[in-house]
Amino acid sequence: MDTVNLFFQQLINGLSLGSIYALIALGYTMVYGIVKLINFAHGDILMIGAYAGFFVLSAWGVNPVSMTIAFIFAMIVCAILAVIIERFAYRPLRSAPRLNSLITAIAISLILQNGVRVLPFIGPNPRQYPTMDTVSLDFGVFSISNIQLIVIILSAVLMLILNYIINYTKTGKAMRAVSFDLQAASLMGISVNKTIAFTFALGAVLAAAGGVLYATAYPQIAPTMGTMPGLKAFVAAVLGGIGSVPGAMLGGYILGIAETMTKGFLSSQFADAISFSILIIILLVKPTGIMGEKIRVKV
Repeated sequence: MDTVNLFFQQLINGLSLGSIYALIALGYTMVYGIVKLINFAHGDILMIGAYAGFFVLSAWGVNPVSMTIAFIFAMIVCAILAVIIERFAYRPLRSAPRLNSLITAIAISLILQNGVRVLPFIGPNPRQYPTMDTVSLDFGVFSISNIQLIVIILSAVLMLILNYIINYTKTGKAMRAVSFDLQAASLMGISVNKTIAFTFALGAVLAAAGGVLYATAYPQIAPTMGTMPGLKAFVAAVLGGIGSVPGAMLGGYILGIAETMTKGFLSSQFADAISFSILIIILLVKPTGIMGEKIRVKV
């Protein structure tokens, strides 16, 4: 494969991977935008979504109907779980120092990982994910598989739906108001608790979709599978500007492409190092991220 073909092939691979990172990064950025919390348990919500999809696909086989049901079931399970976590773990700490919430998020992550490991119907061992037969479409300079096509298109559709919810619905307006000023929003009659719970649920729905797509593209699941995609999505959110929804999408795509280009032109061993090097560079050069706004603190 010559350099041009390799470049375009890795670009397609990067768009596919970046779509998944962008979906997960949106959950980080929305939660941070509203309650200024880095929800490190978000990657494990992805893992729960992947397992929810696994049980549906194992029972019904892989076909368009079962895939649709797997997505819906995973989204419902993850949304309910996220609302429960927000209600009992994060809400009591909302007025506490931020470090308390951060430590709680890490604790929730460990509880989810190890809780899943001891469940008799899941267990600690990796499992093969039921996936569809791969069919490649050849376009000369690159080829794209049906799985990659589904990942890219479905991610784009979900992001457009999210954009519509945030910008054109009453709940989206409430989310933006709470994000701008929580106290003022509550004085204006907005139910802050419901809005924050909805934000957590919305982020979890996207993470669930990302989990099923990630497991379909890389068909092996394990209780710790959400750790690395979760960290990469966090890097993507910081890269794009944490708190910025378009920034999270952009950061996801940039990170996915950077990772696959590294694998194609350097070595797959450098892929993780490059991802976290990007985080260090962006924090040194532009801490607010590509699309993040500079926050002025009045004295």
